[in-house]
Amino acid sequence: MASFSKPRDILFYDGSCGLCHASVKFVLKHERENNTDFSPLGSEAFRSRVNEAQRSVLPDSLVVWTSDGRLLVKSAAVVHLGRRLGGFWKVLANVGNLLPDFLLDAVYDFIARNRQKVFKKPDGACPMIPPQHRPRFLLDE
Repeated sequence: MASFSKPRDILFYDGSCGLCHASVKFVLKHERENNTDFSPLGSEAFRSRVNEAQRSVLPDSLVVWTSDGRLLVKSAAVVHLGRRLGGFWKVLANVGNLLPDFLLDAVYDFIARNRQKVFKKPDGACPMIPPQHRPRFLLDE
């Protein structure tokens, strides 16, 4: 894992999902403190942190392993990422967090069900990674 001074989250994403790839690129572009690492859901990094029983019930979209060891899914993961991005995205995440979880998760589920229809499947398992960000991708540990 890359060595950074601040606590780091890991964003696990579906490597065959165009929306997930776009989400990774979005976080890379907008985060202010570079406090997130990335890894596909099928990676060794994912398997080493999340036990099989947990993996079997997780959605195949975005999953956040927080720096303090919590596992966040669906809208909780998105809100957490928004807060970590800072600025406008933190404000938006805090406003979104005022809504009930069941409503946010229903929106998340709707988007997740339709993402393959709207977003083109990526050519590979990993987005094109600019050289300066490569240490932040945990593909095989």
